[in-house]
Amino acid sequence: MKDRIGFGIIGAGMIAELHARSMQELSNVRLVGIYDKNAEAARRRAEQFRCKAYENFDAFLADPEIEAVTIATPSGMHGEVAIPAAKAGKHILCEKPLEITLEKVDALIRACDKNNVLLSPVFQTRFTKPVQLVHEAMRSGRFGRMVLASAQMRWYRDPAYYAGSSWRGTWDLDGGGALMNQAIHMIDLLIYINGAPDEVFAFAGTLTHSIEVEDNLCAAVKYRNGSFGTIEVSTSCAPGFPRRLEFSGSAGTVAFEEDKITRWEFASPQPQDEEILRELSGKADAKGGRAPMNIGSNGHASQISDLAEAIKTGRRPFLDGREGRRAIELICGIYESARTGKPFFFQR
Repeated sequence: MKDRIGFGIIGAGMIAELHARSMQELSNVRLVGIYDKNAEAARRRAEQFRCKAYENFDAFLADPEIEAVTIATPSGMHGEVAIPAAKAGKHILCEKPLEITLEKVDALIRACDKNNVLLSPVFQTRFTKPVQLVHEAMRSGRFGRMVLASAQMRWYRDPAYYAGSSWRGTWDLDGGGALMNQAIHMIDLLIYINGAPDEVFAFAGTLTHSIEVEDNLCAAVKYRNGSFGTIEVSTSCAPGFPRRLEFSGSAGTVAFEEDKITRWEFASPQPQDEEILRELSGKADAKGGRAPMNIGSNGHASQISDLAEAIKTGRRPFLDGREGRRAIELICGIYESARTGKPFFFQR
């Protein structure tokens, strides 16, 4: 079995830099090269990470050293580069969201299935220790009957964040605003930990920015397990605060902000609870709510490594395309409710 899987990166922006840095940390991955339709941007990024630069997309896809690609283009362009990559036999790690509509997500999943390549959406927060601990507590029944599962993201993005980009804040290329772009990781965690939604009702508005999409949104959710919850997201809340998730059941409640656990209380305490609080409790860093690129590389490195091992061994990745589709389904349902002023019911 070969030691390293050759990766290529599609896109040469800020997220591409994060992907490249993550790959440098790994022993089972080798960065082969970077493609961007802006040849100069690709060259600069390739020089930074001492890999090949590609001016031609077909030449990039034809390189046999590249076995997998990461997609780091604007959200609404993911499918148009990922589907040709799948047809070229490349496994795919795609930045969130997989695509901006369910139709486009499904087209990408079909292309990967047809060409027998793996597809993994970037939801790196699933790999963090607090998330895995809460997921295990839910799986083992420590919450009892679930009653509430909620998410709150009160972030701040100044006008320059949108003004300095040709695609942020647009429906065609961003696919939405605070919910689709920033809060999608929280939506994924609500589903991962508490399960699928049954019904949602939402309000959305553009309150403080000159953009097409929402910068504030609030939704009420009923889940299939009978519990309720709220989703509050904003990029207007100065100066910006840590994102927060809270899960409550008849036998316990857990809350965490970013990578810190702020509540871990169960009706039936267990010996490991004290250690969990000692290791992971504290005040969360608010930088993510204030600085767009305040993202560590550990989560991305874990997910890239997982995909590489899946390619080497022939197993499924920890996160596959159908799992990534679930967050888009909930987000699109929330947007439809906000648009129509009516509840949106999800198909079982």
